[in-house]
Amino acid sequence: MSSHTPSLVLGSPRFTDARLAALASTDGPLAAWQAACAADASSAALQATGDFAVGLQEPSGRTFLAVDRFAIRSLCYRVVDGQIRFAGRADELADGADIDPQAIFDYLYFHAIPSPRTIFKGVFRLPPGHYALFEHGKLTVAPYWVPTFIEPRSASFSSLREEFRGLVRNAVSTQLDGGKAACFLSGGTDSSTVAGMLSEIGGKQGQKAATYSIGFDAEGYDEMEYARLASRHFNTEHHEYYVTPDDLVRSIADVARSYDQPFGNSSALPSYYCARKAKDDGVTKILAGDGGDELFGGNSRYAKQRVFGWYDMLPSGIRSGLMEPVLARTAESSISLLSKASSYVEQAKVPLPDRLQMYNLLLRLGVNDVLTPAFLSQVNIQGPAEQQRGIWSLPTTGSQLNRMLAFDWRYTLAESDLPKVCGTTKLAGLGVGFPMLNEALLDFSLKLPLEYKLKGLKLRWFFKEALRSFLPDEILTKKKQGFGLPFGVWATRHDGLRAVATDSLNSLATRNIVRPAFIRSLLTERLQEHPGYFGEMVWILMMLEQWLQAHAPEYKMPT
Repeated sequence: MSSHTPSLVLGSPRFTDARLAALASTDGPLAAWQAACAADASSAALQATGDFAVGLQEPSGRTFLAVDRFAIRSLCYRVVDGQIRFAGRADELADGADIDPQAIFDYLYFHAIPSPRTIFKGVFRLPPGHYALFEHGKLTVAPYWVPTFIEPRSASFSSLREEFRGLVRNAVSTQLDGGKAACFLSGGTDSSTVAGMLSEIGGKQGQKAATYSIGFDAEGYDEMEYARLASRHFNTEHHEYYVTPDDLVRSIADVARSYDQPFGNSSALPSYYCARKAKDDGVTKILAGDGGDELFGGNSRYAKQRVFGWYDMLPSGIRSGLMEPVLARTAESSISLLSKASSYVEQAKVPLPDRLQMYNLLLRLGVNDVLTPAFLSQVNIQGPAEQQRGIWSLPTTGSQLNRMLAFDWRYTLAESDLPKVCGTTKLAGLGVGFPMLNEALLDFSLKLPLEYKLKGLKLRWFFKEALRSFLPDEILTKKKQGFGLPFGVWATRHDGLRAVATDSLNSLATRNIVRPAFIRSLLTERLQEHPGYFGEMVWILMMLEQWLQAHAPEYKMPT
């Protein structure tokens, strides 16, 4: 391993300090980063906004690393023999590194491998909002930014609405690269907002915004009608592509192997085909709507957890002396209402964030039923939960809701949705921007009253009300869906797709990670019984095996 790694500057950092901004403009972002580090390395990353990853070898011999607040840009590092190397991808640093069984367990738990771990032992990924300093053989990794929520009790809706609309418009505008203005359009609130702002901006310049949507010919999975509605409303140049099982057969291996480690977000495949369609039309950069739900309170679990929170407000005597004993006796009852009440209490008694994993796929299927004893002997089953508790405790907030939002910034955005979009657009040859994650919008969301995010059980109340009359009412009231993939349904009906899945899982069965009996049951019984539910596990295992075949074909747990 070389002792020297050239400096690396990724992304599009925008420097808030006037001197640094001028330096970046004249001499490039590397010069600005060098000046910021020379002044104070521990706070250098606070001088930048936008998406960035930076690795600097300073004249003093010290190495500085940092990534943006959401880790839109990725940076990995490895220390060997007292020397540090860094790169944008984990596999660029993997020479001679072993596969980490704990990372495989984390993947099966999260469907991705959360930072700082990577699939390779000794190779780490810098978590979002973190910097690292390596000096005299010592590595220090720490957050330079931690979410701090203000949580005012009241605010002026009308003034906030106008400020918000201006911030969204500016966030979209600053992401344009001078080429064809284009965005993903699922027909949801976020993507429709981006499309609408693009249309406004393009209209002033005499250009139509281009929108790209994915559909599926499978009942319950297609929401193209909402994308078409938004396109008509904003008069965009609309493009559609219907993904087929044959598309999956052609591209599963390519997408799985393009990532630097196993990645199991199943909407990566539709995202890839959407990006390819835009690339074929001459688009050079496409905008995505990711982030609005997590900044402004749009995921259904936020309302669900508020309902569980009401249980905690009951006097302890009523909870333990009356409700719990009665419901415990009726837990097996055939009376649906009582069964639901018993389930409610069971979940409400589990503290956050552990409660969020009560329906975790791996845990529901049974760790010991899915994984081999040899593999389990090499991992800490409690590792993911322990990490999540640490992340849960970080933000400065007295609110459960805001803590959940910040939690999702890490696990939903930084570790899953953003790598999905960044990875698939890169594979398609496109740049990508995330206007909803603009720092001004982030700061705005940190200061919103709680009830503006979740009003009673109404999700993202402020966001929707602020955009009423801008977005069509049908989109404001529609049920959230996204680019969900009907893989399980298709795998039971399409011979080619079933063959890819079967071959992949049978190959995985030889690695002594997953129990062969579980794989047989999954493929021959469970997938047929409940394609939507068990199809997710088939997908996760298939993508793991596809990645291993390309990057670690000989890997196998010793018996």
